[in-house]
Amino acid sequence: MAELTDILASIRSCRVCVETPRGRPLPHTPRPVVRASATARLAICGQAPGTRVHASGKPFTDPSGERLRAWLDMKPEEFYDEGRVAIVPMGFCFPGQDAKGGDLPPRRECAALWHRELFAALPRIELVLAVGAYAHAFHLGGARGTTLQETMLRWREHLKAKRRPRILPLPHPSWRNNAWLKRNPWFDAELLPVLRREVRRVL
Repeated sequence: MAELTDILASIRSCRVCVETPRGRPLPHTPRPVVRASATARLAICGQAPGTRVHASGKPFTDPSGERLRAWLDMKPEEFYDEGRVAIVPMGFCFPGQDAKGGDLPPRRECAALWHRELFAALPRIELVLAVGAYAHAFHLGGARGTTLQETMLRWREHLKAKRRPRILPLPHPSWRNNAWLKRNPWFDAELLPVLRREVRRVL
């Protein structure tokens, strides 16, 4: 198995989405964003960097990150403690925007090339927070629902499944999910207390 430092160096220098892409090439210079260490016990696995993260090079430096940290009840210094928290998006680079100004889906190259190898080099991960539909698809596979609602309504089942690391699905903290959050008050009332307790336990 490759060393974690070598895998991270390869990810950070990756140019596959420009040089040998699956479909259209990335429309700008790649800037892979990933954080991990061999001692991390919590993995936060979101979608892909947005424009602000592409500019900063630091994950979740945007309103979605602020909401996610509020959900987790984590201060920025805890959230960005690489020794305890790995941040592994489904796509490492900002994928660009569609004609309406929305972010494109994560690049397909990233997960196929890097994710299995990277997670194999993170043996201490106890809990994966799968944030958004693309992370649900990768980390839950056939156990996920056909819709966000189906997946999230089974959150207890996913968390209690006999697998390691354990997986807890979350909706993406984007403003685009405000309507879903309003329709599902159980998320705040029932899931968030368990989420915060589990995060404290593993950290």
